[in-house]
Amino acid sequence: MSTAIRTRGLGKSFRSRIKPPGLRGAAAGLFRPQWTIVDAVAHLDLELQSGDMLAFIGPNGAGKSTTIKMLTGILYPDAGELSVLGLDPHRNRRELARRIGTVFGQKSQLWFHLPPGDTYTLLGAIYDIETPVLRSRVAHLTEAFDLGGLLDIPTRKLSLGQRIRCEIAASLLHKPDILFLDEPSIGLDVVAKKRLRTLIRRINEEDGVTVFLTSHDAGDIETIGRRAVVINGGRSVWEGTVKELKYSLLNTRIIDVKLAEANPVVPNLDGVRLLKSREWSFKLEVDLDRTDTARVVVAITGSNAVADITVNAAPLEDIIARTYRGEVGVDP
Repeated sequence: MSTAIRTRGLGKSFRSRIKPPGLRGAAAGLFRPQWTIVDAVAHLDLELQSGDMLAFIGPNGAGKSTTIKMLTGILYPDAGELSVLGLDPHRNRRELARRIGTVFGQKSQLWFHLPPGDTYTLLGAIYDIETPVLRSRVAHLTEAFDLGGLLDIPTRKLSLGQRIRCEIAASLLHKPDILFLDEPSIGLDVVAKKRLRTLIRRINEEDGVTVFLTSHDAGDIETIGRRAVVINGGRSVWEGTVKELKYSLLNTRIIDVKLAEANPVVPNLDGVRLLKSREWSFKLEVDLDRTDTARVVVAITGSNAVADITVNAAPLEDIIARTYRGEVGVDP
């Protein structure tokens, strides 16, 4: 398996103006401006194999967008090395553009007043795709993404979910090796998100497209990503599989209990915290560093008439939020 993306010590800094304290508007302009250097990305080491699916996650301002812009050749790094498909993204930007696809949830590559079918024709000309090949490719993507009936409707009249499906199809017309997805499901409803995630996994499995995903949606991360890199303050603070992110990083379990008789008796054990209690049910959080699940379950069943009991890992959203705050993983 070849390496799709590789960075070593990657860095990018920007100048940021310091506003004089206590002054606003025109008054601040009377003073000579002062500047500080902000590290958007600092010493980032990253490696992604061809055909893999990476969730590149972090809070706002963590350096995700800056990293993507360097990987796609939009920005030139200040430090370090990077290669994408064996190419220098900045020096070989035109060649690289023919081998990558991009989908940004808040920025469209479809012409607003044109139907997607017309946009595909224009994109085919831009990528020098021969007409018979383009027709075959559009037909394949239309079937795969269920675009029948959408290709002749002006983009402005499509729903957001329909437009995103057309966006992804547009990014795949030239058969890219890597697909960059930046918040692809933002604004979509639950049904549209599920469909989108299925499509992304399908193009990875069937066409071997490498997927580089950024998202704040835990569902996107858990469903699409196989590996995850958490970035904060421009630095990588954790790296591993999405399964490890969910089951290993935060060493807690959530126990949901449904009762056959009312009035729960909650066990009073070290490492057990009551999250919610009702007449016929309750929910506990168990710290596995202080106790074990089996002991808690025995205590629950010994004091209650239990109709059903489930044990799950902590929600992925909680794990991600705590990782951002440096409570788990390696501090930036």
